[in-house]
Formats: sequence, structure tokens, C-alpha cells
Amino acid sequence: MPAVPPAIAALAGRTADLAARLERWANIHSGSGHAAGLNRMADALADGFTRAFPAATLERLPAALPKLLPHTVATLRLRLRPAAPRQVLLCGHYDTVYEADDPFQECRWLDKTRLNGPGTADMKGGLVTMLAALQAFEQTPHAAQLGWEVLITPDEETGSRGSVEFLRDAARRNQFGLVYEPARPNGNLVRSRKGTGVFTAVCHGRAAHAAKVPNDGRNAVLALAEFILEASRIPQEMPGVLLNVGNIRGGTAATNVVPHHAESEIDVRITQAADRAPLQARLESLAGAINARDGCQLVLSGGFNRPPKECLPAEEKVFAHWQQAARDLALPSFDWVHTAGGSDGNFLTAAGLPNLDGLGPLGDFLHSDREFCAADTLAPRAQLTALFLHRVAAGEIELPAIPRHGA
Repeated sequence: MPAVPPAIAALAGRTADLAARLERWANIHSGSGHAAGLNRMADALADGFTRAFPAATLERLPAALPKLLPHTVATLRLRLRPAAPRQVLLCGHYDTVYEADDPFQECRWLDKTRLNGPGTADMKGGLVTMLAALQAFEQTPHAAQLGWEVLITPDEETGSRGSVEFLRDAARRNQFGLVYEPARPNGNLVRSRKGTGVFTAVCHGRAAHAAKVPNDGRNAVLALAEFILEASRIPQEMPGVLLNVGNIRGGTAATNVVPHHAESEIDVRITQAADRAPLQARLESLAGAINARDGCQLVLSGGFNRPPKECLPAEEKVFAHWQQAARDLALPSFDWVHTAGGSDGNFLTAAGLPNLDGLGPLGDFLHSDREFCAADTLAPRAQLTALFLHRVAAGEIELPAIPRHGA
């Protein structure tokens, strides 16, 4: 078995302090719409990373998030050795789906290894893994041959609209990306992801007294209901497409009024970029059927916010090295899979930067009050990253050339 540098082997003894850091960070409530919590989390991350790497350059890049105005939050960018011959990007996010008024506020231990709490797996566990891996890597003999960039965004859960340009910019100056979303519950990494989008359907009808006979009102709620029921059947027509209807609003407080307004949001996911135009055309066709009626108008807005993450040839090669690193560390074997959830890895792939995704610790029940992280996998996952970086720095793993253009 190839030798593992002592600093990387020593990570196995850090489980307790890594778990304690995760618990501290996950108890900072940083929902995507909670500016105060996001700022507290950004401060904690900045403190943790700058203490660990005082020679690195830290920048707080303001992310334009209209829903948080007049408050501002930051994408954190940390760089060390930008002139080194090899360059790698490590990417994560510090927002969660749990807002300030969500009852799921604090961590608790389900048993000796599983920490239940908001963002424990998605993805503060990944941030703990990233930091620990870099700390170990910096103690390896060839570290000076590799420069790294850390980019941690505050808005991944809402589409990374304020951070996407920072991701594209980073993609232009690095050779490979590492994304610290949680691993699958069985330890698998992510090979590919669906592209994501959100459409809003707004239906206008005609108000009238409910008791008027004959009734010349046009019920916007019923028209919208017909539209979304038909839309929900699209995945049966288009394999690889997912669609979820939610956030339905309509009518007035008075039930004796024919509602003239109703709206809903529709989450869509596609496997291939080629699915995008047919799906949008199908939604517009269903809207057209409603608009053909007298007194009804259904307007679609929104669109796709993440392209699909399709597997690149360079990722196939690097994944084999990742599996070899696991064998050399005597860690459980794993594969990689397609998943429907999006990540910032989607944007990196679209910008031409090959990347591995799902490098964080194991966990499950994401986006629910059952979310947990398997804390005993923090150290092993950090070892994998550290050993990979060591082998890249030592010239044992060849990375692609730095991309010269983005998509």
C-alpha cells in the first residue's frame, strides 16, 4: 500500500473536534433569507479559515440578493499560492433551507455518531471536511506545488443567482473543482445532476358575485388548477424530467367572490440540456389552452437557473484516483451516481471546469427536520481530499489544463 503522509493519517484522530466544530457551525442559523444569520455564519467561517491559513488572502465578495436588501451578505473567497503550477478550486455554501422562523433551530445527537440539525449534512459538514482536509494537506511535503482557492457561497439553496459570476470566474483560473455537498447515504459521490428551474404561473380571471345567475365570473383558481394538473403529468411524457407544483395562492378572504387571481410556483428538473426547450414549450402550450378561453389569461414567468451537470471525461479519470485513494486509506468502497438535486457543481461544469461533487460526509433526510450528518465520516472524507491534493501536488495525478473559455 502506498505511504500516506503522517498529517493525513492523523486526521483519523480528529473525529471529536471535527464533530464539535460541526455542532457549533450548525447551531448558527443561516437560512438563505436570514441576513443576520448568514452574516454570523460568514464571520465564523472567515475566522476558522483565516486562523488555519494566515498566509491566505480572504475576500468578502458582496452577493446581490434582492430579497435581502437593504442587508448584504458575502461570498467568501480564500486563495493561497495563486502562482503555483497547479490550481484547484474547493467549493461549498453556507446557507440552509431553514429560515429564521423555522422550528428546526438546534442540533441534537441521535446517537454517538449521528448529529441531527439544520445544515449538518447540507452542507456545513462539507465545510468542516474541506477545512480539515486543507489543514492536513498543508503539512504534506509537496504542498508548495499546488495553489488552492476556496469559494463559499451564501445563496446556493436559492439558485446561486448572486454568486454565479464568482463561480464562473473561479472556473477560468483553476484546473479542477471539488464540491462538498454531502455524499449519498451509502457513501457514493455524485456523477451527474439534473438542471433546475422555477416557473411562476399567474392566472387572471374575472371577479363576480358567487350568487349571480347566470354567472359571468371566470374562476382563476379553477383555471390554474387545470393547468397545474396537466403540468404535473409532463414527467410521464418526458423521461428524465421532474416537476413539482407548490406555493399555491389565490382568491380573496371572501368565499362569495369568484376569484380573479391565482398563482403557483413550479419546480422543474431536467437531465440533459436538450430537455430544456421541449419542456418550456410544453408548459407554454398548456398555458395557451387556458388563454384560449374567454376571460382567462395565464402568464408564465421564470425559467431555468442551473444547467444540468453532465459527466466530463476528465472527471472519469479523477474519480478513479479518488477510488484508489479510498483503497489506500482502507476506507469503504463507493461508486458515483446521478441525482436530481442541483449544486454549484452544475455551474462549474457549464463553465468548462471538471469537478467532483458529493465529497462531503455521509448524511440523509436533507431539507427536513430529520436531517443528520454521520459525524464519524468527517475525518475519512477529509482524508480523501487531503490525499488527492497531496498526489496532485506531488505530480502523481495530472489535471487538465486551465480552461481558457467558459460556457
